[in-house]
Amino acid sequence: MADLQALKGQSALVTGGAGGIGAACAARLAEDGAAVTLMGRRQDKLEQARAAILDRYPEAEVALCVGDALQEADTVRAAQQAFDLRQRLDIVVPTVGGGGFMPLMMQSLEGLMRELELNIGSAFLAIRHCAPLMDRGGSIVCISSTTAAMPFPWLSAYCAGKAGLEGLIRSAADELASAGIRINAVRPGLTRSEATGPMFASAGTMAAFNEQIPLGRTGEGEDIAEGVRYLAGPESSWVTGQCYNIDGGQGLRRHPDMTEALAAAFGEDALAAITAGKPFPA
Repeated sequence: MADLQALKGQSALVTGGAGGIGAACAARLAEDGAAVTLMGRRQDKLEQARAAILDRYPEAEVALCVGDALQEADTVRAAQQAFDLRQRLDIVVPTVGGGGFMPLMMQSLEGLMRELELNIGSAFLAIRHCAPLMDRGGSIVCISSTTAAMPFPWLSAYCAGKAGLEGLIRSAADELASAGIRINAVRPGLTRSEATGPMFASAGTMAAFNEQIPLGRTGEGEDIAEGVRYLAGPESSWVTGQCYNIDGGQGLRRHPDMTEALAAAFGEDALAAITAGKPFPA
């Protein structure tokens, strides 16, 4: 039988803690006894996330830190706040990231760099400033994506961001292994959240994804949280530098073709020119 208090006495920081995946991860860590600090930009959203956790686990200890995971000073403050809860920091889950559909030939350098910063920079800051507060046995679990290893047309900047994140994870895991700190990631497939809400609202998009998912359904935050909990806890004490798919088996197949949806957004003429490698119409 699993030890339902395996994390008792430990302290965890979850950035993006009010988001669908972040809140689910925080709840799962709290369930097993960790004191959790939720970091996010909006006080109201953080309070809602905390209330939801306490509704399920009334004895949980949940602190809030309003801040931006892309701002170094905010990340330093959040790490220290999480440490101060129990005079230790054991688990860090940087969940901030994201991207949007944009054909490569329409993408700007500014747009590309923005997504690289969002997906790599936010995790880098968490690793850089949390690791010094962690003792041996500490675990950092990042949120990658199936797009890191499996191309997704029209999401080139996001794919590059997640692939870069995984490069950072492997290097950081190697460098910090001597300190006894483990760094891993999970690769969610399409998972329900506020950001993916429009995709879940589209019957056509859902049909396209489900066709490529052997287990026949898209993900929920709780699916991802279970993987994070494993990598955060003592059960994975001999695992580092790894990136695990949690995707219903989608990695066995491919991402769906979203060209029709992109044509509706950008215009048939533009997509026809782009797919032919030509300048798109002004």
